Amino acid sequence: MWVVKLGGSLLGSPELPRWLEMLVKISDGKVIIVPGGSVFADAVRVAQQRSGVSDAMAHHLALLAMDQFGLLLTGINPGLVTASSELELAERGWQHRAIVWLPSKMVLADDAIAKNWQVTSDSLSAWLAHKIGAERLLLVKSKPLSDYANSTSVLLQTLVQDELVDTAFSDYCLEQRFQTYVVHKTNYAAVEPILSKRRVDDASVATDHVLLVNY
Repeated sequence: MWVVKLGGSLLGSPELPRWLEMLVKISDGKVIIVPGGSVFADAVRVAQQRSGVSDAMAHHLALLAMDQFGLLLTGINPGLVTASSELELAERGWQHRAIVWLPSKMVLADDAIAKNWQVTSDSLSAWLAHKIGAERLLLVKSKPLSDYANSTSVLLQTLVQDELVDTAFSDYCLEQRFQTYVVHKTNYAAVEPILSKRRVDDASVATDHVLLVNY
């Protein structure tokens, strides 16, 4: 099982429909897409600034923003189906469908998750990977990864320092059983054969296009 987080910044890019097409093609119920918040989360930030509501309320609204972007993805590619609970995730998997996770229901039910802006869709994708026992987590990023050119791995702390993942991300990765990778949005062609195989060792996944995250 793979969890693939598609950043909200991919919205409007030519790469987004290509990622969705590829994931629908190879999913077979074994790939779960975690949507970012995109422009919907940006609207929440503005609304919080203007209204002064608490971070807890903004967190709730940001989760709904992720739900909205997830629903939008199914409008871009009708081959995708949504799931908002563990049961629905399992059912869609048994049906061999390409799944988009709508996080608000499951995340709001877990009081251990901090309700602030430090916990973004990056951390929640790691939380989900642990929750469902996924083997691997893939983060698809719009921010250039040129600083890691010719590398096959990167330290988790470096990703945090470079603001490629949120500050809470490490809390949801350390001591977990899944492995994490980072890839730039333009490298979907490099990811397709990896996801098609699924059961591969870490050495065959990590390339100069797909970075293995060292915890």
